[in-house]
Amino acid sequence: MSADPWGFTRFGRVDPPVRPVGERVHDWLPLYRSVPPDEVQRQANRCMDCGVPFCHAGCPLGNLIPEWNELVATQDWREAAERLHATNNFPEFTGWLCPAPCEDACVLTLTGEGSVTIKEVELAIIDRAWQEGWVSPQRPRQRTGARVAVVGSGPAGLAAAQQLTRAGHAVVVLERQDHLGGLLRYGIPDFKLEKRLIDRRIAQMAAEGTTFVVRTEVGSDVGVAELQAGFDAVVLACGATQPRDVQVPGRGLVGVHQAMDYLPQANRAVRTGGRSAVDASGKNVVIIGGGDTAADCLGTARRQGALAIHQIDHNPEPPRHRDVLANPWPQVARVHPSAPVYSEGVSEEWATEVVAFEGDERGRVRAVRGQHVRAVYDEAGTRSFVRTSQEFRLDAELVLLAAGFTGPESAPWLAQCGVAVSGKGRVSVDQHWRTDKDGVWACGDATRGASLVVWAIAQGRACAAAVGAALGDAGGVPAVVTPATQTL
Repeated sequence: MSADPWGFTRFGRVDPPVRPVGERVHDWLPLYRSVPPDEVQRQANRCMDCGVPFCHAGCPLGNLIPEWNELVATQDWREAAERLHATNNFPEFTGWLCPAPCEDACVLTLTGEGSVTIKEVELAIIDRAWQEGWVSPQRPRQRTGARVAVVGSGPAGLAAAQQLTRAGHAVVVLERQDHLGGLLRYGIPDFKLEKRLIDRRIAQMAAEGTTFVVRTEVGSDVGVAELQAGFDAVVLACGATQPRDVQVPGRGLVGVHQAMDYLPQANRAVRTGGRSAVDASGKNVVIIGGGDTAADCLGTARRQGALAIHQIDHNPEPPRHRDVLANPWPQVARVHPSAPVYSEGVSEEWATEVVAFEGDERGRVRAVRGQHVRAVYDEAGTRSFVRTSQEFRLDAELVLLAAGFTGPESAPWLAQCGVAVSGKGRVSVDQHWRTDKDGVWACGDATRGASLVVWAIAQGRACAAAVGAALGDAGGVPAVVTPATQTL
């Protein structure tokens, strides 16, 4: 049985159903409902067997998307799971979290009918694989005798660790937090990624032979010199969690918090069933920033019972539909955020800059003052903003700064230890993921800057291949991306 190459003419795009707003804002369960297998098969059958599958180019992992689409369409789910895992260690992470640049690159977007629902098919495959027991520990046939330390247990660190363990090395993952997963654990709310998905992957990796050590921070509990003395290679996958600040009058007022101080507390409260020390209940909330972290703050504040939520972004409002001239296929579509949390109640202020925070006599934030702006560029192409309006005022008892990240928090310490850091605060590596510290490699957001989970996994795999080659083996899989070819 083969897939129907004309399936895209017979079936329209059907997006996964979103739970009703009135239901989902009262819990932390997933935003989306599952899709019946027969509908998933129809959606996979929309893959049109195009001559050049641009979805590959749109995927940093180089996922074999047309292949597993055809396997699902022909009901060969087990082989589909094998093809999916061939390029992606953690399809459930990308299935829930990746913004799917592959779908923007799908040839079907040119028809106006909508791309193949690649994320939906991906999630259906991995869910079926877990349900059927097809996901099992992949233990190495023999051990190399080499020891590798991986610093950080986010997606890049986990991907590198799994590949190196499967290649036969003794791998130890060091995590400073009390639980594993990095920002997957504490930076992303449960309604976007249930933590049980992380736990079962950790269990799989432990069964394969990876060792995990929590509550251990490199730089204080253990130094690079100690790691190098005890390991043949060290991989830094420490992320890029140093937040960008907003330095305006009133920044020190009580109630003005960085998003990554707020979200981890909320995630811990969900895990323990307690109440977060920073809580949006009954408050006017202002979120500064327009990326994924801002959306996570929005959904979290709404579930905590915020009175009202405003979001401020200094960028102009994106169009509701793709501008095919300025933003043609197969580029990633630059459109207004479409995440379901934006339908849960938020007032958006685009092309706006914060001027100051106002407080009361007890030093607590009570309002945000802002002005509308427009972007201007100098001859070198450097962007700045010019204020174009009178100040306006938004009530606020809680302000969340989600203005992005500048690099690893430990960047000064890394530099002191001889690991070079770029002007943008990122760990510098060569084309083989090596830092200028002998025996130390780096990958993921630590080298790229805050980015997508799919990039982190891809770079973790590529770094593992480079480390394995240096240690005298194939490193598990060929590198998919290199620092020289990645788009920053």
